[in-house]
Amino acid sequence: MPAVLCVDVGSTFTKGVLVELPGGALIGTATSPTTVGTDVMDGVDAVRAGLAAHREPQEVLICSSAGGGLRLAVVGYEAEVTAEAGHRVGLSAGGRVVHVSSGPMTTDDVTALRGARPDLVLLVGGTDGGNADVLLHNADRLARSRVAVPLVVAGNAEVAPAVSALLAGTGRRFVVADNVLPRIGVVAPAAARSAIRDAFLRHVIGGKGLSRGRGFRDLVRAATPDAVLRGVEVLADVVGRDVLVVDVGGATTDVYSVITPQGEDATVHREVVGTLWHARTVEGDLGMRWNAEGIVEAARRERLPLPLAAAEYAGRVAVDPGYLAVSDADWRAEQWLAETAAVVAVRRHGRPPHSWERPRPLEHVALVVGSGGVLRHAPDGLRSRVLRRVTDDHGGGWRVPDSARTCVDTAYVLFAVGLLADRHPGAASALAATLSATPRSGT
Repeated sequence: MPAVLCVDVGSTFTKGVLVELPGGALIGTATSPTTVGTDVMDGVDAVRAGLAAHREPQEVLICSSAGGGLRLAVVGYEAEVTAEAGHRVGLSAGGRVVHVSSGPMTTDDVTALRGARPDLVLLVGGTDGGNADVLLHNADRLARSRVAVPLVVAGNAEVAPAVSALLAGTGRRFVVADNVLPRIGVVAPAAARSAIRDAFLRHVIGGKGLSRGRGFRDLVRAATPDAVLRGVEVLADVVGRDVLVVDVGGATTDVYSVITPQGEDATVHREVVGTLWHARTVEGDLGMRWNAEGIVEAARRERLPLPLAAAEYAGRVAVDPGYLAVSDADWRAEQWLAETAAVVAVRRHGRPPHSWERPRPLEHVALVVGSGGVLRHAPDGLRSRVLRRVTDDHGGGWRVPDSARTCVDTAYVLFAVGLLADRHPGAASALAATLSATPRSGT
């Protein structure tokens, strides 16, 4: 039977998953160091060679976060309204939001945006039919600035033609999408997310210098976080219930949730910006290596217990990110850091941004999935304890799942599910089903 090779080109490692078509069976996996120093296709070739004994793929699909992934700047109207909506949409699209500007841009604002070195600017502002002045002002500022990166315009639809004329008049690269905040309390991410993905593929991947004419640009389908969120969406469809994913990485801890609003959540929008039901949050200060000391600081702020030995270990691995746990003492420290990173990241994901708003409704989550190198490579007992700390966290200001099952994506298939979703939906669902059928973590 034919097979498709799904590859995630990460900043440190390139991971491959070989999947049978059309049934979605997992044939094999392989890993190689990411070869940014030469050509990232060298690492892709190494993964492909590692799986050659199984089957030669008829198709290769790639997602990438190499070269820093997608660096996104958001320019909006009000900090707590359209700029916040744009920030949420940017995260869900797989971007690392490196700058947020709100209100009419000044010269200093443009300078700050340029200093953040974004790959892409998301320009938003106003509800449909609402305020148009700030969006037009900012479009004019960006049109006349030395910000040369592509723009995605997703603001007040009534002035989209005027915004387009301003940007086109100075030769800017841009695309117009539906408003991310068409009316107060409603966030509509789909069109902007798609436009960001297309701009990432068309303008950003080729511009990072990751590969020299060996087809990498043509094979990349998404930024890695975007592919993972798409995979979580498929998993939620397969499970038929809400899903939460906690990815504890070396530099960040990412949390993904796919929620179906119930009761009054389905009809009432109490928040000014509204809830993004398919969401991703990124905690840049919580990482098992590069930002291990950020976990120690987060534990202090959240008043979570953390042994001195774990804090000392965090300092050691922050200096030497390539260090691998070997002793029992190392793994105990890894457990404490992973538990803390996961708990704090999920607390931040679930908490409302303002005291008068409601927490994200996660109490109906049926499946909590752990991901990240520390969970994939750790002993089973460590995995279960990390996830149990999340599901038992009743003091964090968020809605804890009532009776969630837990598992770990040990084969790292969620990104592959996301890559397969649009081209091979049957295989994507079947591969996701293997994850949802995984026994409870630690059993």
